[in-house]
Amino acid sequence: MTDHVAQLLAFYPRIYFACHMRHVRDPKRNQKLSSHQASVLDHLDDVEPTGLLVLAAHMGVTASTMSLMIDRLARGGYVIRGRDAKDGRRVNLRLTKAGVRIKSQQKVLDPDRVRMVLGELTAEERKQAMHGLALLARASGQAMQKGGKTAAARSYA
Repeated sequence: MTDHVAQLLAFYPRIYFACHMRHVRDPKRNQKLSSHQASVLDHLDDVEPTGLLVLAAHMGVTASTMSLMIDRLARGGYVIRGRDAKDGRRVNLRLTKAGVRIKSQQKVLDPDRVRMVLGELTAEERKQAMHGLALLARASGQAMQKGGKTAAARSYA
């Protein structure tokens, strides 16, 4: 099992870097968002506010770094900052309609890049790759249902 863990940890970055979205485009506003900005949007909601300090801790950055990121997203019209009604010192964040739109459009992987990578495989290799990914996805779902969350996965809950 240890060899398989090491192999998966070695393979995953190659796949991710070959296929991930580097930027998210907003054609309505003619803007480009970085993958980091898109990731911040992915952690926010338009109804339920998220505290800036909570988000910064979750994403592993300082409050000042997160504040700068939120400033850019707010200027772009994607995020609204507000004070917490119970504790005025706390800054709450919510998505705007534009933020919700970008969040719903974004994908971690670029379909064109995935298509290019899959095109490097034969039909039989693609079939095997999809079968292997389906098995990993199923096992991931089962592990999460059983409470087998890692510390990192628990931080997302």
